[in-house]
Amino acid sequence: MKSLARVLTVFLAFVMLLPSFAAFASEDGNFTTYTYNYDYWQDEIEMPDAYRVEQVIYSSTLGLETPMNKPESLYIRDSFIYVADTGNNRVLEIERQGKEFVLTRIIDTIYGAMPSNLVAPSDMFVDENGTIYICDTGNQRIVKADKDLNFLMSFTKPQDTTFDQGDFLPSRLVVDVSGRVYTLATNVNKGLIKYEADGSFAGFIGANPVTYTMAEYIWKTFFTSKAQRAQQVAFVPTEYSNIAIDDEGFIYATNAVFSEYDLIWDNAKPIRRLNSIGNDILVKNGWLPPIGDIYWEEQSIEYGPSKFRDITVLENDIYVAFDRTRGRMFGYDSQGILLWAFGTKGNVEGTFTGAASIEHMGRDLYCLDELGCTITVFKPTDYGNLIFEATDQYLKGDYDESADTWRKVLKLNANYNLAFIGIGRALMRQEEFEEAMEYFKMAYDQENYGRAYRYYRKEKIEGNIGWIVAVLAVLLIVPLIIRRIRNMKWEVQEYERKKAGR
Repeated sequence: MKSLARVLTVFLAFVMLLPSFAAFASEDGNFTTYTYNYDYWQDEIEMPDAYRVEQVIYSSTLGLETPMNKPESLYIRDSFIYVADTGNNRVLEIERQGKEFVLTRIIDTIYGAMPSNLVAPSDMFVDENGTIYICDTGNQRIVKADKDLNFLMSFTKPQDTTFDQGDFLPSRLVVDVSGRVYTLATNVNKGLIKYEADGSFAGFIGANPVTYTMAEYIWKTFFTSKAQRAQQVAFVPTEYSNIAIDDEGFIYATNAVFSEYDLIWDNAKPIRRLNSIGNDILVKNGWLPPIGDIYWEEQSIEYGPSKFRDITVLENDIYVAFDRTRGRMFGYDSQGILLWAFGTKGNVEGTFTGAASIEHMGRDLYCLDELGCTITVFKPTDYGNLIFEATDQYLKGDYDESADTWRKVLKLNANYNLAFIGIGRALMRQEEFEEAMEYFKMAYDQENYGRAYRYYRKEKIEGNIGWIVAVLAVLLIVPLIIRRIRNMKWEVQEYERKKAGR
């Protein structure tokens, strides 16, 4: 009996663990993670995998004698991957050659710079000419070098009264097509520090707005002395956590410091798209703003809302944010509508212990784990590629093809509201307004339904304008004719009556 009890115990334990294994292994043997979205009622719904793990890059994969140590950031240019191996005071240059990843350079020295050695580099950017910019944080500078690592110039602490921090610790940077540098610096909460191409300080842009609760404001108002007020936390903007730049020169910035209650009301704005003067122009036409998870468990290991550590922008303004809270990736289209979410924390392939940075090569996603010291490559599935293709076709004006592709998506996922919306949009472009209304209705998209209805009503009115005019004419003219006939009849009767009275 004891043996039978042990067997039953082992069997029950296996059954309980089975969902966990199922979350990471697919039928083809590739690792995957639970993929989901939210429906109109904000319920979480399972969906087919949009991405699956293609490969995990370890230090041993690259043949490194000294393993990576607290790598902080990724950057990708064409087929080259750059890793800020911060703990080892170096930048790794890796080339993808087919399915192989080859270490091509270890960058730890900039020839001609003073000092020449990198110290705790935290980020880098490479332009189309191969010029490399590195946040050389330990040396309190951004160093610029040519493709052969010959020193060109440094961007150092701004000598300006508006910059009142003691140390200059650049942590993230992007560079626009004109060579202007935008950087985030530790303990600087005035927004992005902007340098002109010649290295001159051009000010700050895109500062986070100050946020505070009404209770905090009222409480601080009642303090009378300067000493009392000084003891309270000042109402100051928060720092951004990361930045990325798209092909049009717009900067995407993530913010991980906010009040949880500000998320739903779109006061937190954890993702921003900044124009040249620092205004947020991110489009948010989804049911909720792009905030990641809309539910989270309290008093658990995964407590708290999504806090984006990094962001990358793919084709057609589709962007993917990397959540440090639960190690998840959230993909949004140009309208701010959630395409899919997947990922989790863990120690197996496809999961993360310390989500640090995300980049893309084509449609593939590259995710850096700071604690695990790995780079995980995610490749889109057929289902994921269909979503990309449908979006691309629509933006190119191939509305018939876009609608057909969205219908293929629906065959794989009948609960995907974005497919209904995509078909509806394509039908609207084809001026099939009545049919578009049906798809918007299935997606519970009231705004687009109302727009389609207005066009449908206008089309019906214009198509039947002749009948409408005729009916209006009848309604207006016939009563006049009847009234005229009645008047004539009355005049005749009056004439006959007067004639008879004589």
